[in-house]
Amino acid sequence: MIDNASARWRGFIITAIFTGMRASELRGLRWQDVDLDADVIHVRQRADAWGKMGPPKSKAGRRDIPLAPMVKNALREWRLACPKNESGALDLVFPNNLGRVQSHSNIWKRVFCPLQVECGITRDDGKAKYGLHALRHAAASLFIEQGWTPKKVQTVIGHASIQMTFDLYGKLFTDEKSDRRAMELVEAALLAG
Repeated sequence: MIDNASARWRGFIITAIFTGMRASELRGLRWQDVDLDADVIHVRQRADAWGKMGPPKSKAGRRDIPLAPMVKNALREWRLACPKNESGALDLVFPNNLGRVQSHSNIWKRVFCPLQVECGITRDDGKAKYGLHALRHAAASLFIEQGWTPKKVQTVIGHASIQMTFDLYGKLFTDEKSDRRAMELVEAALLAG
């Protein structure tokens, strides 16, 4: 997907995959909340379905997300081409061509669905297989695969509770090889005594 994304949307796709931000948070992200020197995005607002800015979904939604080098580079490159709002008031990272809040349906219909089809990520009927939220799940899965603790995943993803993180991703935290080794150690310790 990254390789096939247009220059206009490459930064959005990369940021979504490597941060796990909600679509509403990406749509409401301001440049002032992107610290490329400290390699962090500060999630401080979101754009609702009507483009109105407001606080993140929950208290836990207000968070700081570390940036992978690829995200940092993509955002640095995108900033040079990013459309500006006429009044400059919004200063959004991923605005529409007029610098205003990008609609969710536009991203879905004109960007994400065609990109999936181009990449062969389709259902049997040839239509796009996933919704935008799948990029958030992909990010969480990548974090877990890299050995992040459940609490770290919860914090970066912005879940209100650890239970929500475990309900969604608990099966990904298992490591059968480590579990088997741990049981071998338990057995050895028990039989040694």
